[in-house]
Amino acid sequence: MGNNDAPRSLRALAAALASGETTSVALTQEALARIEATDGALNSFITVDRDGALAAAKAADERIAAGNAGPLTGIPLAHKDIFCTEGLRTTCASRMLENFTPPYDATVTQRFKSAGAVLVGKTNMDEFAMGSSNENSYFGPCRNPWDHSRVPGGSSGGSAAAVAAGLVPAATGTDTGGSIRQPAAFCGITGLKPTYGRVSRLGMVAYASSLDQGGPMARSAEDCALLLEVMAGHDPRDSTSANRSVDNYVDGLDQSLEGLRIGVPTEYFGEGLDDRVEAVIRAALADYEQRGAKLVELSLPRTSLAIPAYYVVAPAEASTNLSRYDGVRYGHRCENPADLEDLYTRSREEGFGAEVQRRILVGTYALSSGYYDAYYKKAQQVRRLIAEDFRTAFGEVDMIAGPTTPGVAFGLGAKTDDPTAMYLEDIYTLSVNLAGLPAMSIPAGFVDDLPVGLQLIGQHFDEGRLLAAAHQYQQHTDWHLATPPEVQS
Repeated sequence: MGNNDAPRSLRALAAALASGETTSVALTQEALARIEATDGALNSFITVDRDGALAAAKAADERIAAGNAGPLTGIPLAHKDIFCTEGLRTTCASRMLENFTPPYDATVTQRFKSAGAVLVGKTNMDEFAMGSSNENSYFGPCRNPWDHSRVPGGSSGGSAAAVAAGLVPAATGTDTGGSIRQPAAFCGITGLKPTYGRVSRLGMVAYASSLDQGGPMARSAEDCALLLEVMAGHDPRDSTSANRSVDNYVDGLDQSLEGLRIGVPTEYFGEGLDDRVEAVIRAALADYEQRGAKLVELSLPRTSLAIPAYYVVAPAEASTNLSRYDGVRYGHRCENPADLEDLYTRSREEGFGAEVQRRILVGTYALSSGYYDAYYKKAQQVRRLIAEDFRTAFGEVDMIAGPTTPGVAFGLGAKTDDPTAMYLEDIYTLSVNLAGLPAMSIPAGFVDDLPVGLQLIGQHFDEGRLLAAAHQYQQHTDWHLATPPEVQS
């Protein structure tokens, strides 16, 4: 199952920096050395910024010495390669943006920079965040640290693998239909998808604008709480950003489980769920019950409609968002175009991978004249009904729990020839994005030495309660501390 000699938490690292036990430069050099030594096998990073990281670490040490440090000052982390980073290339794991260097920072990037965190590099992902396995990357697939023959999940697979392998203590991800939670489950870490609008999308390259949301990925709920306090907050430059104050998530972690009503949807335990995964999840739910929570059986009757609704809405938005990559302003440009049509056609054909092209075609079809009402409008109506199911359920319970994924991490190449089988991996996560709710995946056990994730779903802007429920579980279990066999602290 792996050793429990886990890398230190963010709070422990901050304490070590504050006491002078170590320095940011030392921590950063250690992270860079680990990446150089082990990432050749994992391929979790697309870009490593050695010089930039060491310069930021030196500045962080000066800030700590001056008594001007925050909880994340001097701590190395990684960003998913979908967040714009000024002066450092942002590829979205696509040939289209292989050489794109943004002139500005994403809001999330800037907030971590202001907090004094040290960016060591940009992590691998499915191209333009389209995928559930990290196999749709122009830079090659990332591999699961628990078993290099298996996928780490997607699209934030690089971030999940880097944290699980101990290359960095924390990373950012994005979640459009489960892309933080599913790789967190497959790699045995904690990942949180916040409420839509909780984290600014400015400078986070768009896939599906009404679904995309950035969030933290780390070992524990406590670490995710620290990260979310930096990431969250209103951004006046993002019209979808929620204008409400940020809770003190860390101070709220000690909320008791006594009396907490946890809904258990029957639809999450039916056909398609691996029996061994179900046993792990049932055991985790029983643990919550023993700690004072109350389990409530309920129904989310339109769960099965989430996949068809999502795979109309998301590709439709993607086809619009990705129309900007035309070979004219920036991004890949074909050689010697014959005319404007040839420029558009060949630049996009060469620049986009197969899955991105597939979703653009599906989305363009769904939005086309004569099909808009039949597909896109109908999918949005179903989306409203899915959200209504959650509203009804939250009239009875405080949060909802179940498996994050139907099974454990599958083999590389196992589902690449069957898009439908790949899409079914997201059956328990998609509806959360369609409803704009917060949800997280936490480690809950193992099947065949591979991690299993428990998903917790909350009401809008109830991240604090989710994090507290996860933290309380992690106070008396050690699943989140387990590390792949080759990882040393």
